[in-house]
Amino acid sequence: MSYSQFTIEQIKSGFGILLSEKIGIFAQIPESQYSNFLSETLDYNIPLALAINSEKSRSELIVMPILIELKKQLSNQISLFSGKEFTVDSQRGLNGFCDFMISKSPEQLIIEAPVVTLVEAKNDNLVQEGRRQEAEGRREERLFYKLLNLF
Repeated sequence: MSYSQFTIEQIKSGFGILLSEKIGIFAQIPESQYSNFLSETLDYNIPLALAINSEKSRSELIVMPILIELKKQLSNQISLFSGKEFTVDSQRGLNGFCDFMISKSPEQLIIEAPVVTLVEAKNDNLVQEGRRQEAEGRREERLFYKLLNLF
């Protein structure tokens, strides 16, 4: 089984994960400033990604510029991975490809722990509500910058 085949119920029961549905769990973490370049890039790229309407366009035009900014702000002390196979324990189904991973290691050739994985919203989640989703993208952008303080 690959990561994408897990249900929430399987994750909870198979790995003893406790889900928290609290709103604002990152509210106490101060936001970081990001570059004008990223702001201008996203101002242009978000409407384009919505118009193209594919997971690949969101990956390339929205998510990756944010991750690159994160890497710059952390002085290249993290590594980024996109579409890489990440087998942790194939016996337990912890194998497959991840959309994006951030490793706390600056080593870019090999994925090293600790790792944060990011999962993208699927097509119908983004397109159905148009402009509202564009605003959601901005909110997600702020969440990425709160990640900055976790590293």
